[in-house]
Order: sequence, then structure tokens, then C-alpha cells
Amino acid sequence: MENRKWKIFLVEDDPIIGEEIEKYMVGWGYHVKRGRDFQNIFGEFQDYQPDLVLMDVTLPFFNGYHWCQLIRSHSKLPILFLSAADENLNLIMAMNLGADDYLTKPFELEVLQAKVAALLRRSYEYVEVFKDLYYKNVTLKRDSMMISYGLEERELTKNEFRILEMLLEKPGTIFPREEIMERIWQSDDYIDDNTLTVNIMRLRKKLEEMGLRDWIQTKKGVGYYVPSIVD
Repeated sequence: MENRKWKIFLVEDDPIIGEEIEKYMVGWGYHVKRGRDFQNIFGEFQDYQPDLVLMDVTLPFFNGYHWCQLIRSHSKLPILFLSAADENLNLIMAMNLGADDYLTKPFELEVLQAKVAALLRRSYEYVEVFKDLYYKNVTLKRDSMMISYGLEERELTKNEFRILEMLLEKPGTIFPREEIMERIWQSDDYIDDNTLTVNIMRLRKKLEEMGLRDWIQTKKGVGYYVPSIVD
């Protein structure tokens, strides 16, 4: 992984911030392309075929949520949102649209680089092949990261899949939040605790849409679990 020239697609409206990020990330060995045509960000994304997207929330013409949703409908690559402090309430929307993580401005470039490295690591090094998981008429498909229940099927993001995989490997076991975060995000020291909360919320919503209510339960002050007996 270290020898690969990772391609980052940077969509940032502020030219000064964009130049600083590009210069810093290039210094770390990344190849960076900045989005220039704010009416055709998706076209530029398709032409560049990046490994990761850094997406500002506030953009001309269409905001970052619009482009995130469009990119996510075509690709599973990692997307990291950059947002101003007063946009925190909208970060749940970003995660629901498929973003993998976010960073609130102002931020240290060292923190950005650490988040990017962690996202690339967990997105492209997780290549282990296992048998599917089966539990209470639910199938978790490890090759496609899909969950099926009866005639219902949903595609999961990488984080959603790993959380559910961990819980289904040991039904009835309560996994502390810290343990889940350590497994999902490994050595990323800059993960916000809210990131796990948003991923759990998004995963619960997908399960409920399939008819699987109360599948992921909370042990207050401890963590999460899938009951060993599910109604």
C-alpha cells in the first residue's frame, strides 16, 4: 500500500484552503486533482477516477451533499466531508448520504492527512474473504457487503458492514463503543465519537426498512449488541 500513488479528488470552494490542502497532501506523496467546474463535479470525478474524495459542504451551484449522493450512487470509494463549524447539524445528512467521515474547519493539516491515510487503509486493505454470516433468517454477504432478509436486500457501506459483522459474529455479546471503534477504524486516533453514533443510526434505519426492528440494541453507558434471541 505504501508504494501506491493514491489519487485524491479535492472539491473545495475556497482557493486558499484548496491550495494549502493540495500542497500539503502532495508533499505526503499523494496525487491531488482539484475540482474546477462546480457545475460538473461529477464529470470531473469520472474523468479522474480517484481513490478518495475530499468534499467541502458549501459549494457554488450544488452543495457537497448533492455531489456526494451522485458519486455514491456510482462508487463505494471513501468520501471525507469538510465543513464549517456552524454546519455540524448537517453532518448527519452527509453520513446518511454515504460519507465515510468528516472534518470540521478549522483543522490541522496533520489531522486531515491522518484521516485520509486511515480511510484509504481500511477501504483498500480489507480484502479478506470469509463465508457469509447467517443468523435468524438474515444473511450477511461478505463478498458484496449486502444484507438480505426474506425478499428484502440492502447494500451496506464499509463501516455499516463491519459494525454488523462484528455484532453478528457473537450475538448476545455487548461490544463497548471503544472496542467497535478500534476494530472499525483501527489506529485512527482522530475519529470523532459521533461518527460511530451516526453509522449506528444509519444501519438501524436500513434494518428497520427491511422489517428488522430493534435488531441493534444499546446497553446504556456500555455499547451495542444483537440479542441472542430476536423476536
